[in-house]
Amino acid sequence: MRFYLKKWVLVGAGLFILTSVYIYMQRAESGHLKDSVNWIWDRETWVEDLQSHYLHFNVSIKVLAGDLQQSKKYLTVGLSSVKREKGSYLHDTLRSIFTESSEEELDQMVVVVLLADFDLSWIRETLQKITDEFHLRLSKGQLLVIHVNEENYPPLAGLKRNFNDAPDRVSFRSKQNVDYSYLLHFSSNLSQYYIMLEDDVSCSKNFLSGMREHISSMSNSKWVTLEFSKLGYIGKLYQSRDLPILARFLYNFYQEMPCDFLLSHFHRLLMQDKVISFRPSLFQHMGTYSSFRGTYNHLKDESFVQEVADNPPADIRTNIETFETNTAEKAYSQDSGYFWGVSPIGLENYFLVVFHEPVLISRVQIQTGSDGKDQLVNADVELGTTLVKTESAVDCSGFQAVGVLQKGQFNEPDVQKLVPATVACLRIRVTAPQTDWVIIKRIQVWTVKAEKNMRKAVSKAVLQQK
Repeated sequence: MRFYLKKWVLVGAGLFILTSVYIYMQRAESGHLKDSVNWIWDRETWVEDLQSHYLHFNVSIKVLAGDLQQSKKYLTVGLSSVKREKGSYLHDTLRSIFTESSEEELDQMVVVVLLADFDLSWIRETLQKITDEFHLRLSKGQLLVIHVNEENYPPLAGLKRNFNDAPDRVSFRSKQNVDYSYLLHFSSNLSQYYIMLEDDVSCSKNFLSGMREHISSMSNSKWVTLEFSKLGYIGKLYQSRDLPILARFLYNFYQEMPCDFLLSHFHRLLMQDKVISFRPSLFQHMGTYSSFRGTYNHLKDESFVQEVADNPPADIRTNIETFETNTAEKAYSQDSGYFWGVSPIGLENYFLVVFHEPVLISRVQIQTGSDGKDQLVNADVELGTTLVKTESAVDCSGFQAVGVLQKGQFNEPDVQKLVPATVACLRIRVTAPQTDWVIIKRIQVWTVKAEKNMRKAVSKAVLQQK
């Protein structure tokens, strides 16, 4: 009984703190002065019984490069970077953000980079490289570079050693919490949504459009955090209205635990009980060495795809025996599941995707097997042009071959040259028997119509914002 009472007392205290901070932040206005390079947070005055629960929060954030825009964007992409012992990935990350986005998407985006190291020579050198390579993005207000001086940070030594972490590890993760706190608060009035990245990631093509689609699908639901990568603090999306309270939350509990642990508490305290994640992941960790001690870091998100497919609505059918719940639909859904079929696999077997509406296909990619096992070894990939309705199901005819699986994989980037007309279905047809089971991990289809509609939707959004 005491355990549950203590638990509810802690939850109540957390809610009280968050509510108090939220009320204060709604009353306090923070912003930038015209023609100034600093954002200033005024020193706060708390009632006497609350002062011991809060750290002083008075900081000047310097804008080192980039033009602050008057109008809000759709998305802010935030990342913090520090000096690494073994190389830097920051410039590769920025290149990925900009090159994987269309100009229409970039008009709706601002990237904020916090140079969070205290080595001023590294700050100057990194800033010079950024201004040399990304001067166009800086001049358009699509990229901002900021910095906070060391004297603005709370104590970073002699902190609590929770989780039995070594003192240098505690200092590193505690400073990271404060870095993110400053970055979040600076970004709180720049856009409608905010996504946190790290400085060593690569992005999916047109990731903003992919996120916009998922955000739209959540329009009738209340949410605090949406996840577009399962790794650490990569790809975590927030509504900008929640950033001030999240910034304060990370700051107040900066020495308690790592940021990804704090974030799981944050969305639960704001009544989002479950993690809301989307697949495939839109961001991938590409760094080899960590920013902490230069240790080796091999983390990868296996659900990441470089370019998210359109996969228009379709019915999926196969005559390969299905193992348990690994149904045919999972190969096409772009989620983390897959189809798993039982052997023997024979010449009569196929895997069929019947589109709800005729589509003009630009690209097809198919992945089978897992870790080199359960590949579909011999199969043709075909497109059918005509629907054939029977009493039991809808089928296709008029098949034209577009290629064969090579070592269980297929990628045809220019389908239109082979089949320039609209098609009704896609079929994977087995051409030789095999005794191994088969996994169809992912079927991806890109359509010409979807690409054009995406550009129109983004252009429309740009005009509405202006």
